[in-house]
Order: sequence, then structure tokens, then C-alpha cells
Amino acid sequence: MTDEHPPSTLPLRRAYTFWAPIYDALIDNRATRRVRQRSIELLRDWGGKRVLLIGVGSGLDLPFLPYDGTYTGIDITPAMLERARRRAQRWGCPIRLMKGNAMSLPFDDDEFDRIVMHLILAVVPDPARALCEAARVLRPGGEILILDKFLRPGQRAPLRRALNVLTRRLATRTDVVFEDTLAQCPGPTLVHDEPAFLGGWFRHIILRKE
Repeated sequence: MTDEHPPSTLPLRRAYTFWAPIYDALIDNRATRRVRQRSIELLRDWGGKRVLLIGVGSGLDLPFLPYDGTYTGIDITPAMLERARRRAQRWGCPIRLMKGNAMSLPFDDDEFDRIVMHLILAVVPDPARALCEAARVLRPGGEILILDKFLRPGQRAPLRRALNVLTRRLATRTDVVFEDTLAQCPGPTLVHDEPAFLGGWFRHIILRKE
């Protein structure tokens, strides 16, 4: 386990408590559904896998999860978890939902076979810490499935960096460089990286814990 004092998540909880009632209306559309589905389909053989969804949010990934996995979803915002519970009931998705902090996961080392991190690394205060925590609870040989928006190393992107001053206070960051984040987390290895959305700003990434 990491230490007991991760960066404060109170602003994040407040922001997503505010967004929860309208989050799906803002985020859930045909294009983003295709991107989520594509991400899940990048990995085969979900049968019997112990899968952790970090930052499960309102459960927008649940309709695309194969039914033969064993799923746990965590989120730091109770209002989002309640929406995920209702969506799980509608879709008949067998998932254990619980409150949890991505930067200090309440699980043992090597507890999961696969981890899904959709739109979470660019949200948390410390993305490297969240990724290291995911790697810690992943068994050797397991995979981390990432879908998020990242800058490339050395990419100037002045507009995105300027927007970050505002967006990080509202819900998400626009200045996270994935390669810098991964470099701070020894263990997982990049095995897949492809553009997902908006000209490659969003990326499909798979890491494997060797």
C-alpha cells in the first residue's frame, strides 16, 4: 500500500458531485460510446478475469463489458457511484461498486488480472501516483487498459495548456504527458498505443506488468 496521505481529492469530489446529474448528457454520445467499446475490445478473453475499473464514474463502460468477467468499480464520488449502480441494474452487469481513491487503492498487491482506467489519469491530482497504484494491485502478466487525453512529449499545444488553468478546476486536466507519467512508474511496459479520438489527442493505450 502507499502512504495514507495522498493529495487532497476534496476539490475533485466537489466537482464531480456537481457534474453527476448532467455528466451523462455531456459525455455520453455515439462517438464516445464507440471509443469506449473499441477500448474494451482491444483485449480478448475476459472470462474469469478479476477486473478493476478505476474511476468507474456513472458506469458508462458497463454496457461494453463481457459478462464472464468478475468486476469491481471504484470512484471517489458517491453521487457518481449511485448512477453507476442504477446503470449496472439496468444492464444486468455483475459488478461490485465501492468508494475508493485512485491514488491510494484499498486493495492488496497483485489482486487483479486486468485494470481499466478510462478518463481518470487526466482527472486525478497526481496521475503518476494513480498509475503506480494500478500497477501495484495488478498481478504480473496483467494489463492496464487506458483511454484518455494526453499531450505528446515536447508537444507545445499552447491552447490546451492554457485551457488547463480553467479545466483542472472544473473536472479534468489538459496538460498531462503520458510518457512522463509512465516514466515515474517502474513496472508496467507499453505494449499498445493508438489514436482514439480528436486527431489522436485521446489515445488507446495498453500496459503490461512484466
